[in-house]
This record gives sequence, C-alpha cells and structure tokens, in this order.
Amino acid sequence: MSRRRRGVMSEELKYELAKDLGFYDTVREEGWGGIKAKDAGNMVKRAIQLAEQAASRNPRQ
Repeated sequence: MSRRRRGVMSEELKYELAKDLGFYDTVREEGWGGIKAKDAGNMVKRAIQLAEQAASRNPRQ
C-alpha cells in the first residue's frame, strides 16, 4: 500500500523555481517526472537559499 507524501513546497513556489532555473518548459510539457535529478536538486538548493535569506531578514526575537 503506498501513501502519498504531502509536499513541503507549494506548487506556486515550485513553478517559480522552475522558471528561475530554466526548466519550466520541461515541467509544463512533461510534468515533474520529466526533469533531471540534478534539476530537482538545484531546485531544493535554491529553495533553501531563499528560506535562509528570508530568515536572516526576519530574525526571531
């Protein structure tokens, strides 16, 4: 029995990252399964960078 995992990133963020990283057309034409593992890794790295930047701008008090 397989369970569907809930994604951490919103679909909107994933599409934005795909556009920024240059593989949005692949996602649009083939879906997320059409991207390379390297592209998926770069997408995660970029999301982490953005989260770290946001955290540094808004430190907890």
